[in-house]
Amino acid sequence: MDLRDFDNVKGQIGRCGIWCGSCVVGNGTLKQLTGRYRELIEAYGLRKWGPDDLDYDEFTKGLQSIQATPPCPGCLSGGGREECEIRLCASARHVDDCTECDADSDCDHAEILEQMRSGALAAGLSIRSDQADRDELLKQWVAELASEWPCSLLFEDEG
Repeated sequence: MDLRDFDNVKGQIGRCGIWCGSCVVGNGTLKQLTGRYRELIEAYGLRKWGPDDLDYDEFTKGLQSIQATPPCPGCLSGGGREECEIRLCASARHVDDCTECDADSDCDHAEILEQMRSGALAAGLSIRSDQADRDELLKQWVAELASEWPCSLLFEDEG
């Protein structure tokens, strides 16, 4: 596994407060897993004995397409939607992320921020929800990720 994808995002918290290191698209896990699934399907000869109702050529083509998708570098490094309201607003207010903003109840983007964060939480991503020390929070999140997924591809080369 090329850990550079994870290294590129493990220190990045987006303007919305979502930790890019916890995202399988940004940290490279999705790309790596789809490659491994494809290899296992071929290595085990699944086409010969697996489910008859699966179009293996189309399935493999889909896995190759996902694997070819470059990892997201995170919104602070040019990834995500170019016109993201949250990124534009936080940048205009000169805050690193929304937890540092004083607009609270007057936030014009509260609804979209809530949708983003609730979707991210449902997908298992980590989110900064208060003004906790950024560096300490990142250390905590990396430790939690390693603890929850000790056999994760992200940590297989770490000693």
